[in-house]
Amino acid sequence: MTTDAGTASERVSTTIDTVKRAVDTPGLAQPWAELGLKRDEYDRIREILGRRPTGAELAMYSVMWSEHCSYKSSKVHLRQFGEKAPPSDALLVGIGENAGVVDVGQGYAVTFKVESHNHPSYVEPYQGAATGVGGIVRDILAMGARPVAVMDPLRFGAADHPDTRRVLPGVVAGVGGYGNCLGLPNIGGEVVFDPCYQGNPLVNALCVGVMRHEDIHLAKASGVGNKVILYGARTGGDGIGGVSVLASETFADPSAAGTRPAKRPAVQVGDPFQEKLLIECTLEVFREKLVVGIQDLGGAGLSCATSELASAGSGGMRVELDSVPLRDATLSPEEILMSESQERMCAVVEPDKVERFLEICEKWDVLATVIGEVTDGDRLEIHWRGEQIVDVPPRTVAHEGPVYQRPYARPVWQDALQADDPAKLSRPGTPEELREAVLSLVASPNQASKSWITSQYDRYVLGNTVLAQPEDSGMIRVDEETNLGVALATDGNGRYAKLDPYTGAQLALAEAYRNVAASGATPLAVTNCLNFGSPEDPAAMWQFAEACRGLADACLALGTPVTGGNVSFYNQTGEVAIHPTPVVGVLGVIDDVTRRTPMGFTGEGDLLFLLGDTREELGGSAWSEVAHGHLGGLPPAVDLDRERLLAEVLVAGSRDGMLDAAHDLSDGGLVQALVESCLRGGLGARIVLPEGTDPFVALFSESTGRAVVAVPRSEELRFTDMCRARGLPATRIGVVDGDSLDVQGQFSIGLGELREASESTIPALLG
Repeated sequence: MTTDAGTASERVSTTIDTVKRAVDTPGLAQPWAELGLKRDEYDRIREILGRRPTGAELAMYSVMWSEHCSYKSSKVHLRQFGEKAPPSDALLVGIGENAGVVDVGQGYAVTFKVESHNHPSYVEPYQGAATGVGGIVRDILAMGARPVAVMDPLRFGAADHPDTRRVLPGVVAGVGGYGNCLGLPNIGGEVVFDPCYQGNPLVNALCVGVMRHEDIHLAKASGVGNKVILYGARTGGDGIGGVSVLASETFADPSAAGTRPAKRPAVQVGDPFQEKLLIECTLEVFREKLVVGIQDLGGAGLSCATSELASAGSGGMRVELDSVPLRDATLSPEEILMSESQERMCAVVEPDKVERFLEICEKWDVLATVIGEVTDGDRLEIHWRGEQIVDVPPRTVAHEGPVYQRPYARPVWQDALQADDPAKLSRPGTPEELREAVLSLVASPNQASKSWITSQYDRYVLGNTVLAQPEDSGMIRVDEETNLGVALATDGNGRYAKLDPYTGAQLALAEAYRNVAASGATPLAVTNCLNFGSPEDPAAMWQFAEACRGLADACLALGTPVTGGNVSFYNQTGEVAIHPTPVVGVLGVIDDVTRRTPMGFTGEGDLLFLLGDTREELGGSAWSEVAHGHLGGLPPAVDLDRERLLAEVLVAGSRDGMLDAAHDLSDGGLVQALVESCLRGGLGARIVLPEGTDPFVALFSESTGRAVVAVPRSEELRFTDMCRARGLPATRIGVVDGDSLDVQGQFSIGLGELREASESTIPALLG
């Protein structure tokens, strides 16, 4: 690379701001506001240091105290996940590390986490989504695990909106391109369309990794004299102020600032092939036990990695910033510290192991450089061109940032929204109208097949994928000899959460929990990605507070601790916020993946049972959205005791060979579940609705705690006896048979017509 040496010299040598200069020039004006800091935050930094910060220190504090990195508005509410955490023998590493770790038996541990890359994906869809995948994969890698699968809960604006056609293809290509190049199967997720996400798409990325118990690694810098090694890609100008700043402010109103956000720091640029080398290199240094502590470089880049490692360690750290390999020699120290260039990691290595560490990096063609060492002090010191430019207590940067008690209040419009009951909406009353309502539902963008999207992802690479979308949960085999496996599902319904954020968060957990159990796995633990509007808006903050309270209460009731996650605020354009969208991921374990339960009806003659109770619950329902564009009323009630009971029955039925298929009931109710199971398995169903029931309510209600299961005739008595003994309602509603969905006395729709309705929508809108 050739550079303009004169320009570099001019930018660096004449503007370097040393600690000594900061002491000597206390009144120097500094751009704290431009870097996103508030006046009181800047004053607090001066108080901590006893002087004004240098430019490099100001850069570090600004990115590390940003909303995205510091959780300054959410900490007071997130504490509930620890305070209300249920006892768990399975939890090995909880909240506070790169990712949570769960014991799944046989000496194996699984680590998993979901994070957001929402704002960068709107600015630059392909790279925003791709680097979201890359970042979450490195979080899992940093725990000592081999990444084995990814998932991607996605939300976009209206499916027919022009900007959705700009954003969605790039996001999908970024998710698929990066994951496919890494050789990681994409086993699940969601794709949801709603006008509220116009200008604020949600791109959440989940990764799961597997390791042995003894291989768990934590992010800490301990051992005086141990070396700090930066390895991976060179540091460039891409991503300076990236997600750390971009995700800490609302986008401007498009009507005033065009169709793109006005504030556009450079989005990171990913290189999946470099990341693949980084993964294999890191796993080899783990195997040889060469690492004391390790941290990936994601949001806030070197500022985060150095301060967090030093903060979690037993001493201080000294870093020579000149040693950082650069792609652009003109970068200033502040830019180097703020850069969020991808595919980089930081390791703490004992001196006598450095040579071997570097040999392994060279073997994998991974650039590695010693940039510092652990000291016996309690400061993070950074030097540049022989001058000290940073001298800070690392905990004040990484873990002792501002904590805000943001004001929050129930919105004035909430009562009117909940009073707008969908019971007043006109309903299909004749068999012909019911038939048309079913076809309209099945063809709607949110209920239609997403195969046009998911076919762009490799779901079966590595050979251990047992279940993948559109199944209720993704499932991965952990041990090829014993068939031990894990299942994961992510869910969230912003419409429910808009109606009642407390209940909406619980419904997200309940659905993911139910999805995992439907496949035969026992739910163990939770991760979450909490996507909300501006924390400076009391209404959005109330939604967030209620969702946290609801999720914490539900996790306690279900016995599933939160292991970690992510908060994404400022998902707002002008004054218009997205629906509150808590996305919840649930991980479960299954002793033998050969006993899993798929969702498709494949056993002709199998008996169909509806498990659970159906009530007239249509608030926030798919039917009310599709038929009337309506959002109002109350969401379905949550019964967590019923959810636990249903899960026990589904897991026992899978384990004991009593079920050929199972599918949870959620968006679209019973009829949507039946259509999906028929199309997935290629067989139809004859349905007889219970006598005295309203056909419309029976088919379209979204009451929770329900599932439809296919039971071989030989297992009917054993299965119904189990349900009766446990107190779970099990109503026989039909049989797997033929090539149509036949609701007797009402309508019949051939599978060909249903498939056309389901599979043609997304290609027509986006293809």
